[in-house]
Amino acid sequence: MLELGIVDIMAKLARHADPCLRLNGVWALMNMAFQAEEKVKKQIFRVLRLETSLYQLLYDNDVEVTLKALGLVRNLLSTRAHVDYFMSNYGEDIMQVIKGLLENELSSVEVIEQTLCILGNIANGDLSRAFLMNSPDVLKKVLFFLEQGDVRLQISATLCISNLVWNEEEGAPDRQAKLRELGFERVLKTLRSSADSRLYDRVKTVLHQLIQ
Repeated sequence: MLELGIVDIMAKLARHADPCLRLNGVWALMNMAFQAEEKVKKQIFRVLRLETSLYQLLYDNDVEVTLKALGLVRNLLSTRAHVDYFMSNYGEDIMQVIKGLLENELSSVEVIEQTLCILGNIANGDLSRAFLMNSPDVLKKVLFFLEQGDVRLQISATLCISNLVWNEEEGAPDRQAKLRELGFERVLKTLRSSADSRLYDRVKTVLHQLIQ
């Protein structure tokens, strides 16, 4: 596919003025990035470029385009080796984009949910999780959405925290201590009464890691 220039063709569509063509282009790239080899992901990232086309797609006026762009980033930042590669090379820029989406009052619940899922992937990287732990403003937004009451956002936020506190991972005690200090354990304990079984199970798992 790379030899045929499909990535370049889809990237060109993703930059098109017509929102329907833009949507189709970024949707195709999102599907191409799903469980793809690292060389394919690098090609997609290189062609779109975070600071130009991809950034514009993430802040597109059409929310469907934004959601597919978020899905693309989520697929690019999957598997630990791939997450660590992209974060090692573009981590500061990626965190700035994520921070902007979480702080944007116009971001829909769906956009916030997908952004939190991307953070969950970042939190699962051996090297990349340090970017999240060193971003207090982003951590505070994760805590805010954990506390604010929408179950979809709470589930996504809990997954993110779970990847940070897992006891078997190197450096977990330090991350756990910092998250306790920020108030995550307190908020998680209030969610043990949730009627949503998915949220309840995830909260129970995270607290088990934190309290051990």
